[in-house]
Amino acid sequence: MAGSDGVEITGVLQDRYDEILTEQALAFVADLHRKFEDQRQQALAAREARYADLAGGGTLDFLPETRHIRDGDWQVAPPAPGLEDRRVEITGPTDRKMTINALNSGAKVWLADFEDATTPTWANVVEGQLNLRDALDRTVDFTSEEGKRYALGDNLATMVVRPRGWHLPEKHIRVDGDPVAGALVDFGLYFFHCAKRQIDAGKGPYFYLPKLESHFEARMWNEVFVYAQDRLGIPQGTIRATVLVETYPAAFEMEEILYELRDHSAGLNAGRWDYIFSVIKMFRTRGKSFLLPDRAQVTMTVPFMRAYTELLVRTCHKRGAHAIGGMAAFIPNRRDPAVTEQALAKVREDKRREAADGFDGSWVAHPDLVEICRGEFDAVLGERPNQLDRKREDVEVTAEQLLDVASTPGTVTEAGLRNNISVGIQYLAAWMRGTGAVGIFNLMEDAATAEISRSQVWQWLHNDVELDTGEPVSRDLVERLVTEELAKLPGEPGDYADATSIFLDVAVVDDFAEFLTLPAYGRLD
Repeated sequence: MAGSDGVEITGVLQDRYDEILTEQALAFVADLHRKFEDQRQQALAAREARYADLAGGGTLDFLPETRHIRDGDWQVAPPAPGLEDRRVEITGPTDRKMTINALNSGAKVWLADFEDATTPTWANVVEGQLNLRDALDRTVDFTSEEGKRYALGDNLATMVVRPRGWHLPEKHIRVDGDPVAGALVDFGLYFFHCAKRQIDAGKGPYFYLPKLESHFEARMWNEVFVYAQDRLGIPQGTIRATVLVETYPAAFEMEEILYELRDHSAGLNAGRWDYIFSVIKMFRTRGKSFLLPDRAQVTMTVPFMRAYTELLVRTCHKRGAHAIGGMAAFIPNRRDPAVTEQALAKVREDKRREAADGFDGSWVAHPDLVEICRGEFDAVLGERPNQLDRKREDVEVTAEQLLDVASTPGTVTEAGLRNNISVGIQYLAAWMRGTGAVGIFNLMEDAATAEISRSQVWQWLHNDVELDTGEPVSRDLVERLVTEELAKLPGEPGDYADATSIFLDVAVVDDFAEFLTLPAYGRLD
């Protein structure tokens, strides 16, 4: 469908899509595209240059040219309405049932996720926006096939939207012949339709920003916010954004990222799973110094992860910003109480550590984990909304500590390789069917955890790694284990054909795909 002012919609228009894809909303998205697309392309080119530098022997360090920011006396904006207390945040996709369950979950915040937990099918993109708007209007409801009805309660979580990363396109919306950045589609449609609704409700348009690799990318988001607020007549500083520190380069620019967004900042989050993936991606060609063991053995207490989270809390509280802990991926298994109890114990231990370290809140991926997370933060916070007053001035983290991947204990096992293969294929199969958050082996897998699985296979294969059995990781071995793991899965082998093809493309071939979602997205309708 060709629209006015150079906007073209290539996706099928279903019932109610016209409520979101209005001429005015699309004109707003088109304005964002025209103003920021060149800048976005420059940012992506800068990423490529950094990757090439690291592959050629370069390293990461704190930036000398921004020392004045790190040494300066400045603070971010105070917490916005609805974001003062963030002790429990639940994450999940924006389908109708999840929208209701997440808002009703008892969490303080719901991260409405258009990114890692959502397959960006055209239906998910547009209907997700409808669901968020309907939720704010309190007209959202859902009835399951079994006849169970879901509706909003009275005590709802604060909605915070995570748009897609800067690297992902939205091929169903084109402006002047070019696809619009998925980030600007997700941000633009939500902001256009829901910003004033949120303000009228006493809160505001709040966002989580994923995959940033530099403070220049944070600056671009800040410029988007300033432009969007002016364009729609909303006071500057109404938008608030929490940045996920989930790439290795961002860990060296935390203060600079907060500084760029300071009038719109709501803090930083320890995006642990993407961070592990980024460690592998950035230094994948550098041999054993950056070689990680089985993914299950890379815990939050290993040296390089401990340095990263300690620095994040120290940095945030120095600047008056919230520090939010990482996602607990464990999910209950109602058919196996022993597995469930073991999983809940791990979540409890994880959240207890985060609360004791000074985090102001943390993430869970399942409503059943909200109470556990809240309990651990209640024990530390009591009636206080946060612990911003705990400055963690005892923390001093060096670049060497952030880069100390080599001290990570553990081994590379055949079981770990098999798990990565099975998880990667099962996740991609679900993703291609339109589901971006999937329970596999009692863990909630999303794009970030699937990235770890496929990148570990690539890293082990391309760095002459031997398994605990003494067998070297080779392409023949990976392909044999793929066949064996496929035989264990339900359904027919053909059910996993596309997923297997994509997995091998991103896990085995010499050219490393920067994100598995890019080639997978190319195969979506």
